[in-house]
Amino acid sequence: MSRAVRVGGEDAQVTEDARADRTARLLVARLEAVARVAGQLRHAEAERLVEVASIATMRAVALELIREEQAEAIWRDAHVRHPQLPHAARLELPQRLAA
Repeated sequence: MSRAVRVGGEDAQVTEDARADRTARLLVARLEAVARVAGQLRHAEAERLVEVASIATMRAVALELIREEQAEAIWRDAHVRHPQLPHAARLELPQRLAA
């Protein structure tokens, strides 16, 4: 299967928007899955899953796959829907990802 690559203009924006939408859907799905199993795990295990999702989110923001504001809103909504979901610690990006 071949994939057409288009450069510039509207097509590039559509691709970026589609990528951001897909990234957002994946993050929502990940948080929903973590929330479903969080009650069945020891607290430390649930915290670890949240930490991994948090790191993945930070990397997606650093790679500009999703806007920081959108990621924060997704996390906030997940905590509203699932109060038992542990909160992720605020982690700083490594310099090479933050640049």
